[in-house]
Amino acid sequence: MNLPGIRDCMGKPILRILAALRRRQGATMLEELRTRSTPFQILVSTVMSARTKDSTTLPIARELFKDYRTPDDFIAIPVRKLEKLLYGIGFYRVKARNIKQLSALIKERYHGRVPAEMDKLLALPGVGRKTANCVLCYAFRKPAIPVDVHVHRISNRIGLVKTKTPEETEQALLDELTQFSDARLDLGGD
Repeated sequence: MNLPGIRDCMGKPILRILAALRRRQGATMLEELRTRSTPFQILVSTVMSARTKDSTTLPIARELFKDYRTPDDFIAIPVRKLEKLLYGIGFYRVKARNIKQLSALIKERYHGRVPAEMDKLLALPGVGRKTANCVLCYAFRKPAIPVDVHVHRISNRIGLVKTKTPEETEQALLDELTQFSDARLDLGGD
């Protein structure tokens, strides 16, 4: 059977790599949070996790969300107290200020709801493309691939893509997975 895009995708080890990572790593922090968290909590967790291991961020996030769950909760907390609660994660002071600011913007601009659009997420303090893609993927289940410089370099090094920027890598990987997913749907797959 000759379906457009299937040979290209199947000829690359992307699916085997994803399966091997899943077996070795298990669920990510965001996968664990997705089942019990709101889009706002996923956004805050993702901002917290930048340059910090999931194993460090997850317990701090769980403890934080026991008392603080909404933008209003984070607006009300003094920044110094939030810094103390975030202590242990990298750049906790900067992240505390960003979380306070993004909470206020979400309340003012979006009536307390996290936007589900890339451009609106990117306008929030502390949110770059990788964070925005995490939120789109895990909070809203939209097709998105979080790509940082490491994913970009490794994807190029092992031959999954031939791109010059992380943004190009993001699009190329998304195109590859979308082609495979569309072909599986055409074949009656999951």
